[in-house]
Amino acid sequence: MMDIINIVDGEDMKIRIEVDERIEENEVVVKCNELNDEIKNIQKVLAEIASQSKQIIFYKGSTEYYISLDNILFFETEDSSISAHTINDVYVVKYKLYELEDILPMNFLRVSKSTILNTNHIYSITRNITSASVVEFQNTHKKVFVSRHYYKVLQFKLLEKRR
Repeated sequence: MMDIINIVDGEDMKIRIEVDERIEENEVVVKCNELNDEIKNIQKVLAEIASQSKQIIFYKGSTEYYISLDNILFFETEDSSISAHTINDVYVVKYKLYELEDILPMNFLRVSKSTILNTNHIYSITRNITSASVVEFQNTHKKVFVSRHYYKVLQFKLLEKRR
């Protein structure tokens, strides 16, 4: 059975919720005639809500840490585990990189086969045309390499953030 609930039916935007018991996973679809600031803000809010529903627990040895994702510079594969780096520390998470891609907010971006970085913490990018480019973060010696394959996606993401 499917119920349709109209919440707002104004001049600028219609909001409609369709309740369908047959679906297994909730999905939010935004239909728009252009990707303007209002729609981008809706996207950001929805992404934040979605990321809050999946709490990531960080580990150091047998101790669990509950750290804000805002403090994470990047995630990377180290041996068979995934490490989360802050300015001063490194933690382990019990997710695969592809799982993190699905649950992290929009400011996180895959930049190589082994790394997802937080675009909010980028201090500089040193471009290298023949090999991987280097991203540096403020107030730390840590660096991340961006493969040529992902470089254009990163540039687009940073350009989008400036708008």
